[in-house]
Amino acid sequence: MRKDFNIIMDNRFRLYAVIIVLSFAILACSVLSGGDSSSESSNVLFKDDFSSSNSGWDQVRADDGITDYENGVYRINVLVPDTDVWANPGLDFTDTQVEVDATKVGGPDDNDFGIICRYQDTDNYYYFIISSDGYYGIGKVVDGEYNLIGMDSMPPSEAINQGADTNHLRADCIGNMLTLYVNGEELDSKEDNEFTSGDVGLLAGTYTESGTDIHFDDFYVYKP
Repeated sequence: MRKDFNIIMDNRFRLYAVIIVLSFAILACSVLSGGDSSSESSNVLFKDDFSSSNSGWDQVRADDGITDYENGVYRINVLVPDTDVWANPGLDFTDTQVEVDATKVGGPDDNDFGIICRYQDTDNYYYFIISSDGYYGIGKVVDGEYNLIGMDSMPPSEAINQGADTNHLRADCIGNMLTLYVNGEELDSKEDNEFTSGDVGLLAGTYTESGTDIHFDDFYVYKP
């Protein structure tokens, strides 16, 4: 079943949180902790295995949903239908390669989840999403309006692991090119000039059925 994005993103909401303000020195320690000292470190702008709840991400538990650290992962649980929820660590980048592992632990396969880049505010950013029933899309939010870029609906891909299987997501925001990879395979690339810099983040959402519950782990931001 093809996903009509203009319908599924109606009635979205944002879970607001007081962002933990970290000094540069504390943030730097968080970024570099918990990993090895391999040559990749010089290209790592930020990384988080979510083993510490002090790395800057939103921590909200409300009737409508949860965005919080939980047992060594970052959890986004959406408890109402036709809703998108997201979270950010409070950073700012220009060109990035963002990667994360994402696993559905509850809720319907008819969902969406993924990565945000060049986040300006709650109404302006790029998103890269997949669903647990095998669809994907690249889009943007401008002045609160959601639109897929260059497509009317989310197409399917066999590269996406369906159901409760983990997917490795990668989103490249480099210059005016936006590229989505899933499990090492490039699924789509779009050109857009709307945003040039901003925060990164994670996203999950529901359609007609509530309960989407996604665990994210091993979040990396690389310098391209």
